[in-house]
Amino acid sequence: MGAVVTESARIVIGADAGNSIVARSVNAHTYNVKPTLTCWYFAHWSGVVADGLEFYLRNRRALIACYTNDGLTVVLAGCPYEEFPAFRLAAERNYFNSLDLAPELAERVHKGKQEDRLVGTVNTANFFRRPYGPGWALVGDAGYHHDPSTAQGIADSFRDAELLSDAIDAGFAGREPLADALAAYEEKRNSAVMPMYEFTAQLANLAEPPTQEMQRLLQKLRDNQAQTNRFLGAWAGTVSIPEFFAPENLQRVFQAK
Repeated sequence: MGAVVTESARIVIGADAGNSIVARSVNAHTYNVKPTLTCWYFAHWSGVVADGLEFYLRNRRALIACYTNDGLTVVLAGCPYEEFPAFRLAAERNYFNSLDLAPELAERVHKGKQEDRLVGTVNTANFFRRPYGPGWALVGDAGYHHDPSTAQGIADSFRDAELLSDAIDAGFAGREPLADALAAYEEKRNSAVMPMYEFTAQLANLAEPPTQEMQRLLQKLRDNQAQTNRFLGAWAGTVSIPEFFAPENLQRVFQAK
């Protein structure tokens, strides 16, 4: 057994995911908590052609297929969190039963080759943490986490890492008190992610049917490729959610022929 070594630093950064040891050690305050909504099972497939990003919302199921690295397609099936104990008892069967809700997708998957084992996750909590305190700060999933259905974790982490590094630099360089700079970091982070946080919770609530407005929106998007691209851009984080869901834009969608 190796020797115990104690290190010290002016600030310790917790970039250690949602179950952050740093956050637990300092008892970081958690707020804006929403219920855990989904669980997900996924595998990587070869020989499965995907039409860009494919998203299917079915009865208590969400299905996603998209290209990833090495010429593979990742195919995911999501279900409400409360169904996880039953789903995991026959995970492979329930995965394929879920895909069968989108027959065309299921047919392509069955013709492909599964390249790795089926993996499941329930690490889908929704929360904010106060991301700083005396001698510590949090970034990425350690400080803020939402359901993975909108796949924003990496983009959020890169943005927040830059915001946090700028705040620490301002504090250490003496341009402003470190506590003030870190408080501004939290404010900027929350302002940037709150629209996506709320949108993700609505999209991921598979236990409830989509609202009538959302159903109407999805129906109108079927024949409007330009607005479909913008909707998926809002989902992917490349289009502003407030901009897409602005009343004037929704009016354009609903009135389009």
